[in-house]
Amino acid sequence: MDIRALRYFVEVVKRHSFTKAADALFVTQPTISKMVKQLEEELGTPLFIRSTRQVRLTMAGKVFLDYARTIGAFVEKASQEVAAIVALKTGTLSIGT
Repeated sequence: MDIRALRYFVEVVKRHSFTKAADALFVTQPTISKMVKQLEEELGTPLFIRSTRQVRLTMAGKVFLDYARTIGAFVEKASQEVAAIVALKTGTLSIGT
């Protein structure tokens, strides 16, 4: 499972549109569609009910959304903590003479 696919999925839910999600993420709409399709294939079920006007979540999509958001938050927190260590803002400094 790709972290980007989770981000794309959450953005499509937020925008109710693959096109609007693509615009917000600065990627092409086919990229979003492909990643979400791969996610659906991996999970073995559709996550969206697609119509000409907007997309809606299936029951599986609603359940998966909570997990996708949680995973995204964990990834963001981990990135921030690693960046803080790299910038020497946190961690332990040992100096020996």
